[in-house]
Amino acid sequence: MSVNDAQTLGDFLRSRRTRLDPASFGFSGRRRTPGLRREEVAQLAHISSTWYTWLEQGRGGAPSAHVLERICAALMLTDTEREHVFMLGLGRPPEVRYRGVDGVNPRLQRVLDSLDASPSIIKTATWDVVAWNAAAAVVLTDYGRLPAGQRNILRFLFGDPAVRAKQHDWESVARFVVGTFRADVARAGLASEVGELVDDLRRANADFDRMWRENQVLGHGDGENVKRLLHPTLGQVEMEYSLFAVDGRPDLGMVVYTPLDALMAERIRAAALQHRSIAASRRHETASSPNGSPLECEQDITRVGAGAN
Repeated sequence: MSVNDAQTLGDFLRSRRTRLDPASFGFSGRRRTPGLRREEVAQLAHISSTWYTWLEQGRGGAPSAHVLERICAALMLTDTEREHVFMLGLGRPPEVRYRGVDGVNPRLQRVLDSLDASPSIIKTATWDVVAWNAAAAVVLTDYGRLPAGQRNILRFLFGDPAVRAKQHDWESVARFVVGTFRADVARAGLASEVGELVDDLRRANADFDRMWRENQVLGHGDGENVKRLLHPTLGQVEMEYSLFAVDGRPDLGMVVYTPLDALMAERIRAAALQHRSIAASRRHETASSPNGSPLECEQDITRVGAGAN
């Protein structure tokens, strides 16, 4: 850690300390300055008060990641503030904190919906799909018809014969998915969290078990970056895919599939528009009539174009 970074880190920690209310931590007594005292932060972080004082003064030396985590927790830092502290103290971001998620905020959903000709999804580090647009429902999979716990890409690829049949080269796609999945979960520190999923897939599918035992690790840029599908209504579909980070959520990624053919893009846009129209109409009918059938809604939407993931 450079002298300048050490001083900047000390200044930042001091500014965060002085904004905290001592009473909310159970501390009392008269104070000449606002916020917590240095020794109180040290007490909350379970570190030496002398060393923490030196750290604020820019002369404590490079702290360990474990100590920085305790200081961040003691100061109740946000994820952005925590990353800032790690960049100053260690020159790298902290390990990703994985958070279970059932969906995304409306702003991010609007981004997906604006990509009306490009099937797009938001996936977690464990490859669960948590958000998608109408184009994805038409071309890939209508995720809305599935329970939240069943929207996992590996389960589709290895457990659904229809999805397998629609892949242009299933073996290559499957190897790429397994290799990148292994890298993603290791990077996020989620090896134990996906243990049940991996065990289920290994027991249920010999191909997955074989590929998993090969211990191949791949990055998202290692593949051809072109997805080819034989869609039941759209025919042969070729799309480039790109992975984007989600600001403030390092455990999420946005995958965008861009059709290579302009005519196919227009066909996807039209099918997605029809999908949204049917979905909105059926939701309205179901809400206004006690005899409305959600199953009928799902069947009509599916006829617009059930695809492959």
